[in-house]
Order: sequence, then structure tokens, then C-alpha cells
Amino acid sequence: MRFSLKLLFLGTAGGRRVTFRQLRASGGFLVELGPWRVHVDPGPGALIRLVQCGIDPGSVDAILLTHRHLDHSGDVNTLIEARTMGGWTRGGVLFAPRDALEGKDPVVFRYHRRNLDRVEELSPEWETTWNGFSFRALWPHVHNGVETYGLAIMGEGVKVGYVSDGRGEGGLGDLYRGMDLLIINTTFRYPRDMDHLSVEDALPLLQKARPQLALITHFSMEMTKGVAEEAAIYLRERTGVRTLPVRDFMELTLRREAGELQIGIRDCPLVSPVGLGDGE
Repeated sequence: MRFSLKLLFLGTAGGRRVTFRQLRASGGFLVELGPWRVHVDPGPGALIRLVQCGIDPGSVDAILLTHRHLDHSGDVNTLIEARTMGGWTRGGVLFAPRDALEGKDPVVFRYHRRNLDRVEELSPEWETTWNGFSFRALWPHVHNGVETYGLAIMGEGVKVGYVSDGRGEGGLGDLYRGMDLLIINTTFRYPRDMDHLSVEDALPLLQKARPQLALITHFSMEMTKGVAEEAAIYLRERTGVRTLPVRDFMELTLRREAGELQIGIRDCPLVSPVGLGDGE
């Protein structure tokens, strides 16, 4: 049976004020292939955002961290607890860089990891397959002294690239060539002396990578109030690449039919404004 590759964005927050005031959600994104679910970078509130969308957090089969920062990993232990029912039900998979797992203050607690079926460390050469997915780490990004990786996520002939946090560098665009969809963490409108990409950094990246669709996300305050929408138009006009700003709870369905990529976009309906059920 052929499946579509689905992505659900549970948050688009990038800067400190946007994240910690929850001006936008910060839950990372979910990738689905048939019955299998992978949660990428589950930041603060990821569990609640899943429930808001009517998704049982215990049904998330794998978690993938690009790096250890709180806005990308804040709910990782909560989701492992949900998957394993606090350790009563063993199962689940974790993919994460070494410095998220080891050292004096690992962000993934060791006592949670013992309840998982599989833990793999990301490295510059890391690639693996799992339940129809193929994952590959791309060359480490320069990002505030922590291990940070870009990703290639593939399933059913669809290739998705994820440009995580990092400094704008020459050669990034070449790394992401051949992707059908490219997700770019575009924190700022204009370049800053910080290890985060801006819209201007995304410009040469898109000119090189040339995906069929590009999405910008991970927004700071300066990308709110319509700026992200204007930036997407700017990138599309300068590169010819269809570019959209991600919305919280935006859902994409990607399927390759007769060699052509079919893309569906909608907003996931929320089952509750706060994600609380009746206890049944």
C-alpha cells in the first residue's frame, strides 16, 4: 500500500520572546507515513499541541532532535513518558546528537531512555531507515557551540529537507539540492551576528537548492505582524521557488503520482482550545 507523507506544524516560534510568551506555538513538527509518526524538535508545549489536534501523544513512535536547545527539546522527556506510559509500556525510538544525551546535563533524561526500544546518536555520517522512512544528517550547522544537524527525511519517493538553526554559510544550498520540500528556520528578517538564519541568508540557499516548495518558519518578533508573509513573497520573486510562511497547525500532504509531486495544504482543525478532554 502506498502512503502519503504528511507534515503537521505544531509551532513556528523561534525567538525567546515569541517562544516564552507563546505568541506562536513552539511544538516542532510531526511527520507521518501511514501509521508511523515522528516528532521533530518537540519544543515547549509539544504535548499540548498534539492533544489540541486530536492526536494521542502516546501514538508518537519516534522523536528526532536536531539539537539540544530548549526551544527544540523542551517536551522530549514528556513525550517519551507519554509513549511509554511512564515506563509501564516499553517502546519508541529516539534520534539525537551526542551532546543531547551525554555530558553533565543531558536534555534527555537517562532513566527515560531505558524504556525506549532504540536510541541512536546523530553524527555527520548518520543515516538510517525505520518503518519506511529514510533519515540522513546533513553537515553540522554552526550554532552556538552545540551539535546541530540539518536533516533529509524521505518516504514513498518524497524528499524533505529541514534546515535547522545555524549561521548562514556558503555551501548550505548545495547540501539541500534534490529536495522536493525544503523547510528553513528563518528567524530574522535581516542578517545578524548570531547563529540563526535570516531571510537574506535563505535567498542564496534557495537559489542553489531549488526545491519545488520552500517553507520558512521559526520566527522571532521581527518576523511577526505580516513580515513573514512579505518575506515569503520576496523570496519567491527573487528565486522563482514557491515559498510560503508556515502557520501554527498547518498540515501538508505530499504524494508522488506518475512522477509528479502532489501537495495538499490545510489547517489542522483543533479539537479543543486548550487541549483538555473530559477524562474518558
